[in-house]
Amino acid sequence: MSAVPENLAGAAAPDVDSQETREWMDALSAVIEREGPERAHFLLEQLLEHARQGSIDMPFSANTGYVNTLEPDQEERCPGNIEIEERLRAYMRWNAMAMVVKANRHHPVDGGDLGGHIGSFASLAHMFGAGFNHFWHAESENHGGDCLYIQGHVAPGVYARAYLEGRLTEEQLLNFRQETGGKGLSSYPHPKLMPEFWQFPTVSMGLGPLMAIYQARFLKYLHARGIANTENRKVWVFCGDGEMDEVESLGAIGLAAREKLDNLIFVINCNLQRLDGPVRGNGKIIQELESTFRGAGWNVIKLLWGSNWDPLLARDKDDALRKVMMDTLDGDYQTFKSKDGAYVREHFFGRDPRTLAMVAKMSDDDIWNLRRGGHDPQKVYAAYHSAVNHKDQPSVLLIKTVKGFGMGKSGEGKNAVHQTKKLTDEDIKIFRDRFNIPIPDSELSKLPFYKPADDTPEMKYLHERRKALGGYLPHRRTKADEHFTVPALEVFKAVLDPTAEGREISTTQAYVRFLSQLLRDQALGSRVVPILVDEGRTFGMEGLFRQIGIYNPEGQKYTPVDKDQVMYYKEDAKGQVLQEGINEAGGMASWIAAATSYSTSNRIMVPFYVYYSMFGFQRIGDLAWAAGDMQARGFLLGGTSGRTTLNGEGLQHEDGHSHILAGTIPNCISYDPTFAHEVGVILHHGLKRMVEKQDNVYYYITLLNENYPMPGLTAGTEEQIIKGMYLCKAGTTAAKQPTVQLLGSGSILRESIAAQELLAKDWGISANVWSCPSFNELARDGQACERHNLLHPAQAPSVSFVAQQLEKHAGPVVAATDYMKAYAEQIRSFIPKGRTFKVLGTDGFGRSDFRSKLREHFEINRHFIVVAALKALSEEGTLPVAKVVEAIARYGIKTDKVNPLYA
Repeated sequence: MSAVPENLAGAAAPDVDSQETREWMDALSAVIEREGPERAHFLLEQLLEHARQGSIDMPFSANTGYVNTLEPDQEERCPGNIEIEERLRAYMRWNAMAMVVKANRHHPVDGGDLGGHIGSFASLAHMFGAGFNHFWHAESENHGGDCLYIQGHVAPGVYARAYLEGRLTEEQLLNFRQETGGKGLSSYPHPKLMPEFWQFPTVSMGLGPLMAIYQARFLKYLHARGIANTENRKVWVFCGDGEMDEVESLGAIGLAAREKLDNLIFVINCNLQRLDGPVRGNGKIIQELESTFRGAGWNVIKLLWGSNWDPLLARDKDDALRKVMMDTLDGDYQTFKSKDGAYVREHFFGRDPRTLAMVAKMSDDDIWNLRRGGHDPQKVYAAYHSAVNHKDQPSVLLIKTVKGFGMGKSGEGKNAVHQTKKLTDEDIKIFRDRFNIPIPDSELSKLPFYKPADDTPEMKYLHERRKALGGYLPHRRTKADEHFTVPALEVFKAVLDPTAEGREISTTQAYVRFLSQLLRDQALGSRVVPILVDEGRTFGMEGLFRQIGIYNPEGQKYTPVDKDQVMYYKEDAKGQVLQEGINEAGGMASWIAAATSYSTSNRIMVPFYVYYSMFGFQRIGDLAWAAGDMQARGFLLGGTSGRTTLNGEGLQHEDGHSHILAGTIPNCISYDPTFAHEVGVILHHGLKRMVEKQDNVYYYITLLNENYPMPGLTAGTEEQIIKGMYLCKAGTTAAKQPTVQLLGSGSILRESIAAQELLAKDWGISANVWSCPSFNELARDGQACERHNLLHPAQAPSVSFVAQQLEKHAGPVVAATDYMKAYAEQIRSFIPKGRTFKVLGTDGFGRSDFRSKLREHFEINRHFIVVAALKALSEEGTLPVAKVVEAIARYGIKTDKVNPLYA
C-alpha cells in the first residue's frame, strides 16, 4: 500500500478538539437545512472576513472534497434514451478502433504504422455522446452554432460518428491518414485539409484552450457591437489533464473570468495520464486544477464518480470513504484500473477497516464495475446541463475517466495506451464482446466497420437528435454569405502621393493613415478590428482610442487620467479596438478569432494586429501556423522591423528573421515595404483578395519607425509591387558605362539608393535600384516556374518574374536587406544566367546603437553595398580588383573585424 502524504491537496490540519469541530459542523448543517446553502455561504464568508480582521490570515483553500460537485438530488435527468445512446456509442468505439488498427496493418510497400490513437476517444466517448445528442447546436436559422475545440487525438471517434451519420464513407475511413489521393481523412482536426468538416486545429496542445478563450470573447464582442447575435452560442473546449501543463492552456483563464465569459465551457478529460505516464503520480491533478480555476474566478464542476458509487457515499456518515478517496494518489488510481476488482478491494477499500466493511457484500466484479464519473451518461448529462445554464462565469468540468476504457489487457489504464494502435485478434474479440458488437467470429479477422440499417431505432435516434440541434457537427463554413466592395485604391490618396517638400513620415504612419481612411468607409469601417498589445502609442495609434473606443464589456467606470486631452484613453462596451495588454499570444489569438469570423460567425471581419516584429513569428509562430491551418484572413503588421532600425533597444527587440519564418507558412503573404505608396498598394490588394474574393490567405507586412520623404506611387507599378519587385530609381545610361543592379527592401533600400549615388560619383558606375517588397513572393514565383518547367519539359519554359525584370538590364546584382542573408538568397537561382549575385544581410544577434553604427556593424550600409558591387564587377572582369581594395580604404572599412554572425 502506498504511503499517504501528510498534507495532500484538500487535506485538513490535525483535529485537536473533535467535539468542538462536531458542534460547528452541526450548526452549519442546521443553517443549510433550515435556511439554505446561500445563507450558509454568506455566513462562512462573514466568518472568514472576521478572521482576517482578527489577524488570522491563513490561506483559504479553493478545494472541495474529492467527490462530485453535484449531489444526486441536484442532477438534471437526461431526457434521452440512454440505452440507445449506449449502443450507438459502442458502434462508434468499434469503428474508431477498427479505423486505427486497419491503418496500421502491413502495407505492401511502406509497411504499417500510420499511427492514430484509440485510448483517448475510449476515455471520453460518453462526453462526446452527451454533447452530440443533447447540447451542441449546429448553425441554423435560429442559432449561430456552437464552436467545438475537439482534442486532436480523438479524431477517430469523431470520424466514426460521422460515418454512422452518413457524412463520411467507408472508403474514407479506410483511408484514415492517407490523404494524398484525395479520399482520406486527416490525422487530426485540420480545417485546411478538411475545410467543410473541422472547425479548429487543436492537436498542437495548449493552443486550443488559448484560442477558444479569445474566440468566446470575440463572440461577445460581435454581439456587443451589433454585428451578429451570438447570445445563445457556446464555445466548448476539450482538453486532456496532461495538456493543462502547457503554459498556453492556463495562460488566459483570468481574462475569461474577468470578462464573465459564460459562453465558454472547458471539459478537461482527467484520465490522470499524459502521453507516457501519470500526470501527477504523487498528487491529485483534479484538485490542483480545481484550485487554479476557482482561484481565477471560474465555476468549477467536478465529476469523479459514477452512479453506482452513490449508495456507498450515502452510507459514508463518518467520511471514511471520502478520506480514502482524497488520500489516494493519482498514480495509485491509475494502477487500480490496470488490475482487477480483488486488487481494488485490497489496495483501495482496504486502507480503512470501515471502507473495507462497506464492500464486504460486493463481489470482485461488482467492485471492478464501480465506474468513474466520465463513463456515466446520466452524470455527464447533469454536469453539462449545470455548466450550460450557469451565468456570469466561464465553467470548467473536471471529469475523471480511464484512458483506454474498454481496451482490456491491451491498454486500459496502462502507461503505453496512448501509443497503442495495433491489437491482437484476441484483443479485438474481447473488445467486441465487451461492447456487444454484432460481428461474428468468422468476420473478426477482417475487422469490418459496423453500421446498422437506416430504419433501425438506433439510426433513427441518431439523426433525430442532430435534427433537433440544427444539423450535423463538426461542420465548417468555407465562405461568408455576405459580400463587400473594397474602396478604390484612389480613396487612399493620402499614402499614395509624394510627401510635401520638407515633410517626412514613416511607413508605420502610412499604415495608420490607411487604417483611418478605411475606418471611415460606411460599409467596411465597422468590420475593421484593430488589435494592440499595449503599444498603441509606440505605433502612433492612440488617436483610435478616442475615435472608436477600446472594447470593454463593462464600459469605463473610472475617470481616465488623460480625460482633458483630445485623444484620451476611452474604454467602451461597444468599443472597436481590442487592447490585449502585454500579451502577444493573446493578441494573436484575438486576431485568429477575428480572421476566421467569416467561418465561425458568417461575418467578414478585417483584423489588423500590429506588434513589434521581433515579438511576432518567433514568439507566436505555432499560432501563426495554426492560423494558416484555420484559413485565417487578415493583416499582421510587424512594427519597428529590421535588425538595425530600432536603435537603442537591443538584442531581444531587433528582428532580422521574421520574414524567413513567415515564408514557411504557405498561405502567409509577406512584404517588407520601404515607401508609403507600397504600404497602400499592398494593403489594398490584401483587402481585395481577402474581403472581395474571400481567398484563404493572410498578410504579414513589416513597418518602419524611420521618417523620410516618400516619393509617391508611379502609375503602372502596382502589379509589380504585389509581385515583389519594381524599378524604383533608374541609373544613368551612358555608353560603355559599367552597370550594376541594386536590390533592396525595407529600411536598407534607402542605403541602396545612397550607394547608387556613390557608385556614380566616386566610380563612374551606373546602377539601377530595384525595390523588392517581397523576396518571399519572388521566391515562390520562381519555384513555381521551376516546377512547371520540370513537369513540362517539351513546352517553352516559364520565366521567373525576377528574370523577367532583370533580363533587359545588364550587370551583376547586389541585394541588401535588414534581414538575414537567407531572405534574399532565396532568389539566387532565378537571377539571369551568367550574372554575379551578392547578398548582404544582418546575420547575428542585434544590439543597441544608432542606426548608422548598426548598419556599419552588420555590413549592410551604402559603403558595403558599393564594395559588393565593385567586387561583383571585378569577378566578371569589368573592373580591376584594385578598385575594390581602393574602395575599402576610401570608406574606412575594417577588414579584420569579427564576423557579425559571431560577434
